[in-house]
Amino acid sequence: MQGECPVRAQVVVVGGGPVGMLVAAELAGYGVDTVLLESRAEVSEQPKATTLHARAVQTLARRGHLPGEGYPYTDGAAESPFHFAGLPGLTITVPAREPEPILKCPQVELERHFEERARAAGAWILREHQVLEVVQEDGGVRVTAEGPQGTAVCFAEYVVGADGARSTVRDQAAIASDTHPATVSALMGAVTLAQPDELPKGWHRTERGWIVAKLDAEGRTHIRTLNCDGAHPDRQLPPTLEELRREVSWIAGRDIAMNEPRWLSRFSDFARLARTFRAGRVFLVGDAAHVHFPIGGQGLSTGVLDALNLSWKLALAVHGSADAGLLDTYDLERRPVARRVIDQTQAQLALMRPGPELDALRRVFTGVLSADREHGHLGGMISAQDTVLPDHTGASDSTGGSAPARGVCRATGTFLRNAVLSTATGETDVIGLLRDGRPLLLLLGEEDSGHREAAREWAGVLHVVRARPTPEVPHDALLVRPDGYIAWVPGGRDLTEVLSAHFLKSVDSKSVDHKGVGPEGAAPVGHP
Repeated sequence: MQGECPVRAQVVVVGGGPVGMLVAAELAGYGVDTVLLESRAEVSEQPKATTLHARAVQTLARRGHLPGEGYPYTDGAAESPFHFAGLPGLTITVPAREPEPILKCPQVELERHFEERARAAGAWILREHQVLEVVQEDGGVRVTAEGPQGTAVCFAEYVVGADGARSTVRDQAAIASDTHPATVSALMGAVTLAQPDELPKGWHRTERGWIVAKLDAEGRTHIRTLNCDGAHPDRQLPPTLEELRREVSWIAGRDIAMNEPRWLSRFSDFARLARTFRAGRVFLVGDAAHVHFPIGGQGLSTGVLDALNLSWKLALAVHGSADAGLLDTYDLERRPVARRVIDQTQAQLALMRPGPELDALRRVFTGVLSADREHGHLGGMISAQDTVLPDHTGASDSTGGSAPARGVCRATGTFLRNAVLSTATGETDVIGLLRDGRPLLLLLGEEDSGHREAAREWAGVLHVVRARPTPEVPHDALLVRPDGYIAWVPGGRDLTEVLSAHFLKSVDSKSVDHKGVGPEGAAPVGHP
């Protein structure tokens, strides 16, 4: 890839964290010629995120990307305890036959897992390549990087920036951002405590701030602190063991001795939201697009959902099967979600600020968390299960209006739960059918009201499946996107209008099948 021999790819992904690796795995799985450029020589062992929330886990399951074998799927509705602003009592629930509500998996393991899948699907992963320049030219993008052998140049149809909060891709694409300055300072690291019982596992709130402690298998205590007295004067300055010891001791109100520090770092409530997630042929995902205070473990999940929203659309565009407006829906759908995450993490931080004037509010909110168990508003917000996608075609509900009528349950834009389905080839479910990687036209019953014929010209794009009617799916037909969201149900606009708004009419040469999956794409119930 050096000097006089530039590489040509269909998509270049910049950044090899878990979000970038997931984009590469998805695109390569769709048969897209994909190159990923990563500045690090190897995966960092530094502890980072460990939480994937329900909607990210559910969508990964539908795309076949969950790590490990035999990941547990619930027999009935399931719930997991969580917290809001460090206050216990929040409950995350999921419907029956979905994965457990929360997947606890270190970020380093997810990154390795997605990299393995990307390589297996044919993506070219180039480590130790620092991107210097991203230039959009006629019909493509030129990416220049510095690699072990010198300057490297790559030409691509599209570029995806997954290169973190200090994104070079974002800067090179001249994408402006709205920012919120830091108002707090926070430290994190792993240490050995002289007296481990002085800082038990859990959340510790005092009149001066917060300490979160967790013990690992090797006997180290992982610590996070929150000091709301103000931002650190130099957030780029590396923290020291003595600084962490002083901070922990000051918040706790007693001296806490520690040694053998590892992975010391600092963070804050600085927030950024890119003003667009797309600039021509350049897209932003994950921290390159949005940064927020890391309360509630939502950063990794939000980035994963960015990747899963964008990848199938980009694959269709590369293969010539996407309508010109399909790629625009990425920004329209994901940017409002990121805005909500920033807003509610700032709200959680407001509840965490010390001071007796907030004690009454915290007591009231503890009761709100208990009451929320019944209707799940906060749980749905944290887990992203409350996400309803905006309407791009006018088919927003079963009545055909731009908003559901009173008493009418909107269908389009919502997530299709994992119903069990009986087909001519046997019993399957929604998760199994979406493993095919294509948009799914699901026809329920013997009569399809001409839906199959209406979709005939998109046969190379769609996966069409007929199944017996089931009360779990209260429609006689649905168009389901590869990420699990419903794009159409009967009663609104005509199916051909909706298909025309998303996809180009196909011929066999434009058919997009996900690698390693047969034409039916159905896995039996009880997968993976």
